[in-house]
Amino acid sequence: MFFAQYYLDCLSQASYMIADERTGQAVVVDPRRDVSEYLADARAHGFTVVGVINTHFHADFVAGHLEMADETGAWIGYGARAETEYPVRHLAEGERIALGDVVLEVMETPGHTPESISVLVYEHAGDTVPYGVLTGDALFIGDVGRPDLLASVGVTAEELGAMLHDSVQNKLMGLPDEVRVFPAHGAGSACGKNLSTEKSSTIGEQRATNYACAPMGREEFVALVTAGQSAAPGYFAYDADLNRKDRTLYDATAAARPLALGEFTALRDGGAVVVDARDPQEFAAGHLPGAVNVPADGRFAEQAGTVLDPADELVVMAPQNREEEVVTRLARIGFDRVAGYVRNPEDALRVLAGEVVPASRLTAAHLRAALGGENPPLVVDVRTCGEREANGFIPEALHIPLSELPARTGELPADRPLVLHCAGGHRSSVAASLLRHRGFGDVSDILGGWAAWALATEPARA
Repeated sequence: MFFAQYYLDCLSQASYMIADERTGQAVVVDPRRDVSEYLADARAHGFTVVGVINTHFHADFVAGHLEMADETGAWIGYGARAETEYPVRHLAEGERIALGDVVLEVMETPGHTPESISVLVYEHAGDTVPYGVLTGDALFIGDVGRPDLLASVGVTAEELGAMLHDSVQNKLMGLPDEVRVFPAHGAGSACGKNLSTEKSSTIGEQRATNYACAPMGREEFVALVTAGQSAAPGYFAYDADLNRKDRTLYDATAAARPLALGEFTALRDGGAVVVDARDPQEFAAGHLPGAVNVPADGRFAEQAGTVLDPADELVVMAPQNREEEVVTRLARIGFDRVAGYVRNPEDALRVLAGEVVPASRLTAAHLRAALGGENPPLVVDVRTCGEREANGFIPEALHIPLSELPARTGELPADRPLVLHCAGGHRSSVAASLLRHRGFGDVSDILGGWAAWALATEPARA
């Protein structure tokens, strides 16, 4: 058996290739949209990809099932409840897919979404214990999939939570302890709230350590797994719907192109949104008015999907030689309206120096002084609920997690200084740039975020 995990740090997303080395038949599970890595590995090993399985309708990225099928002629598999605009193979509970001696078996595990499945992997057809189970978003390492995403229109979190209880407590925990667990996401994903940094585990380890795998009744389970979930990024519903559709195929060769400075400024003046993917400090030193700062070094795709609109035309200003990477990462979440990118941002900013503006970033000491002044700013905490509860907060701060900020800017006063903070100063730059883009005039963020504030105020507490 050939078994490979492909992990994408930007989205905390895992996909898999399983093959029988004797027959050369392979199946890819939960592929991302840019499929060249899977195709290259298949060619290198002499495999024929005969099938592509999505464990569910993903909400945090656009899956690459259509691209894989177009390149290889493979069938596309989903759980029996899935409804799509393109032809699929509906996979029923207990169905076995023989690649040779290597066998995959379908286990229906609804709860994160109604159509969710897990895939049991048997190294040999006659094995009584599976080598592993690909759990999709039903079971993570240290957590389970949240049952409250908008991917399942018309099904409540409570209904999905009840399904998830059966899937986790009875089906998955009914497997032997030694079965390896391979989830579709890891730490940082918004598809759960307590995901581990580990990329795999075993049923036995999860039975012993995962809070949601401890024996409990349905009501207790539903209350536990639905509590404390932060709002899903705004693009999740868009991507979940896109994954059902017969959409345009991703084509790396037809991706965005370098723009002459005149083209760039014409597009911007015509309404295109400037996505500035430079480091927050570089952005603060000087940027174009209205640009939205989503740093490439970080959870770029998820944060871009949170603060940008897929309907907007985009132009990219990225660190040199990373422009195409940024465009690809936007395409992974279905943001295809990228007109192009600036090849050399430093040169462009020098030419446009008359327009370039700095971004206000305050030290914790400056904020402390401002809060004691005559016109104190409103502090906005953009961390998640879990971070705020675990680490503390500024008493005066209004809490609006970054994932909720685009929908809640109407709650913010336009006539008062605003100071945003996150844990370390990355997300606050994203959030502050969004508010400036939307017309707020006096916006700052805190250098070093909550960590700097807590350090600066610790002596006063003592």
